[in-house]
Amino acid sequence: MQPTPAAPEHSESELLQFRREKLEGLVKTGIDPFGGRFDTTHQPGALKADFTEGLDVRVAGRVLSRREMGKATFFDLGDITGRIQCYLSKGDVGDEAYVQFNQLIDIGDFVGVEGLSFITKRGERSIHVKKLTPLSKALRPLPDKWHGVTDKEIKYRQRYLDLISNDRSREIFVTRSKMVASIRSYLQERGFLEVETPMMQDVPGGAAAKPFETFFHALNQPMFLRIAPELYLKRLLVAGFTQIFELNRNFRNEGLSRRHNPEFTMLEAYWAYADFEKMADLVEGMICHLAENFCGGLKIEHKDEEGNVTKTIDLTRPWRRARYTDLLKGIDPQWYEYTPEQRKARAQELGVEIGANFEDYEVTQHVFERLIEAKQFDPLYVTHCPKELVPLAKQNAEDGSIVDVYELVINGQEISPGYSELNNPIVQRDRLEHQAGEETQKIDEEFILALEHGMPPAGGIGIGIDRLIMMLTGAESIRDVILFPQLKRRD
Repeated sequence: MQPTPAAPEHSESELLQFRREKLEGLVKTGIDPFGGRFDTTHQPGALKADFTEGLDVRVAGRVLSRREMGKATFFDLGDITGRIQCYLSKGDVGDEAYVQFNQLIDIGDFVGVEGLSFITKRGERSIHVKKLTPLSKALRPLPDKWHGVTDKEIKYRQRYLDLISNDRSREIFVTRSKMVASIRSYLQERGFLEVETPMMQDVPGGAAAKPFETFFHALNQPMFLRIAPELYLKRLLVAGFTQIFELNRNFRNEGLSRRHNPEFTMLEAYWAYADFEKMADLVEGMICHLAENFCGGLKIEHKDEEGNVTKTIDLTRPWRRARYTDLLKGIDPQWYEYTPEQRKARAQELGVEIGANFEDYEVTQHVFERLIEAKQFDPLYVTHCPKELVPLAKQNAEDGSIVDVYELVINGQEISPGYSELNNPIVQRDRLEHQAGEETQKIDEEFILALEHGMPPAGGIGIGIDRLIMMLTGAESIRDVILFPQLKRRD
């Protein structure tokens, strides 16, 4: 017996031409290839997940696969919720409609079906189609159904193709959306009010970062995309708000990496009359709430592309808390006995690169980041950091060289800072002037003016949502949790 010859492979231009011809074929039969409204009773994945046999259903979606078997055709209909099998019989829809589907409808086209939910002899939850309506013609083919989008450039630049073909990507982004909604609910249930503050600011404050610049023509002045909402949220504490949060975008013009995107989602929350320790309790409870509701528990497995577990992050409470200085002494018990020059030399002995102009606290921070933070996977609250690192936090009452803060480290990176907020306007001005150096225009005088009217003691937090989602979903690149990450424009 001679083997069946393989089907000839067509060029991309030929495939595009075939689809154009099918488009014309639909038009000739009186069918609008880009149709209109189609009322549905269910979404494909939702119907399959919560299945009841014998329902009259109307479902729309994209044709994702097709298997023709003589006078019957099985095809999968899907959207972001998942897919469900459909059974189309010539005897049910008639010869003309059956031929139209098999000859003029391609994988990737959108259709609407009306029919009855049933379970096949093989136990597959399905729809027995009684009527089929073409809704939108796809003029380009979808990615290979088995391999999906493997080219990283296409994966991130044409995210819609990745979402169509990659179950894992769809799962991550649906989960992200639900987690963000849950964060809002968690805070609102505890008395926090969501607010909105300006994304265009005349002074970029609240963090030490390079801003994106723009120009406001109506005001005839330069403006900046915000690097943080902090200084505006604190104005609201001055106004009498006691529990507030904002969950929105920040912009920092500082490059790209596996863990950095210049446009990112940040949660900031402030609680009047609280402190950094109370904020740490809030964050710990919230992240565990997310893990238990969306990750199946407090043990978060990270896997490679083959599905092998590479590490497990244990979120079991209570989370460890340790002072910054004690952690450095764990690297070298004599660290704080050295002179600044000796610390530079010791850092280099430990394999940490140090810039020639680094100040002493920067040397120590680099050692912390490379040898402690990067190697810490289970949750760790690093507390009582040097005041130079956090100019907006309150100094410790017993040691003026440190501030009452935490830095939450999970999965080798900072997930959340938390402060006992500085509310002394005199000290605040001194700190900001030191941070700004000669660039006095960076000092937000309106913020200082507000602070001089009195701000209550307060606790504050920030949480990088993208990094949090990475940790909870096992994604190893920030681009895998941002729907449309920043990419260099194609020429």
